[in-house]
Amino acid sequence: MQHMATNAEVQKNEGETAVNLIRRFTKRVQGSGLIPIMRANRYRARTKSTKVRHKQALKVLKRREDVMELIKLGKMIERAPRGFHKKK
Repeated sequence: MQHMATNAEVQKNEGETAVNLIRRFTKRVQGSGLIPIMRANRYRARTKSTKVRHKQALKVLKRREDVMELIKLGKMIERAPRGFHKKK
């Protein structure tokens, strides 16, 4: 999601301390609503391209075939699928 750049600008008033100026600036930034948007986007991963997803799917299928072949040859033991729960 792209959004327009938002400028939060404050001018120093006559006789205003630096601390008060920073406080006003912080309030202006919070009022713009930009902080929650940036926090939401912080760890968002890009969607993988069709080509990359296709390549990964082929890799998984190949690995599955190899494991099935090893199980048939008796070189690997077959495990119960993950999340498998026996009914009582």
